[in-house]
Amino acid sequence: MSIEFELPALEDESRKARQATIGGRVYDSVRRAIVQLGFRPGNPLSEAEIGRQLGVSRQPVREAFIKLSEEGMVEIRPQRGTFVRLISIREVQNARFLREAIEVAIVRKAAGEADAKHLAAIAATVEAQRAVARTGDNVEFLRLDDAFHQTIARSADCDDAWRVLEHLKAQMDRVRYLSLPNATPLDIIIEQHAQILAALERRDAAGAEAAMRAHLSEVLTSLPKLAAAHPTFFAE
Repeated sequence: MSIEFELPALEDESRKARQATIGGRVYDSVRRAIVQLGFRPGNPLSEAEIGRQLGVSRQPVREAFIKLSEEGMVEIRPQRGTFVRLISIREVQNARFLREAIEVAIVRKAAGEADAKHLAAIAATVEAQRAVARTGDNVEFLRLDDAFHQTIARSADCDDAWRVLEHLKAQMDRVRYLSLPNATPLDIIIEQHAQILAALERRDAAGAEAAMRAHLSEVLTSLPKLAAAHPTFFAE
């Protein structure tokens, strides 16, 4: 098996704390590697190799694989091994549909409830994205993208809804990493975020909804291009 992504070693902690959190941290590390395309669609995954990189036994890695299988991120094939699942176009489209339904409700609520502190935090993420876009750091750019949407959810007291979205959008996130910066130019994303922010500042619920719908539809434009450019990554 070829590992294309070097997983960071888990931080050293007390033995008791490590035992309590190690499974979740292994899961987070492997999931992040899959979402960021360090482990690419179709790649085999080795419990032993990942355990070696993370400095853990095979058991927490096996448990992470099971959880990721339940989320549709990996496929466990009896007698053959564990593989990163190909990106399902249908699942991405369905996830986008559900995400739009939830985020539109959130942003309409935020238009009436976001206070000055939250609006300032949302604006700060947009400005941070402008700065990061000039550096070419796509990982940081998408971290800020998540921060933008999460802060809107927090401003509307919808933290639980954001936690649902985090799991829902895993397949979309792989497409997002593939799309930057060619299929989806960064300046388009930043401008869409700025339009959402402007509507929130005006307390314009209808405008915020329209801007959010346009923003979340962007993946439908980039998806066919990406499937054509990376046919071995996609299931359909």
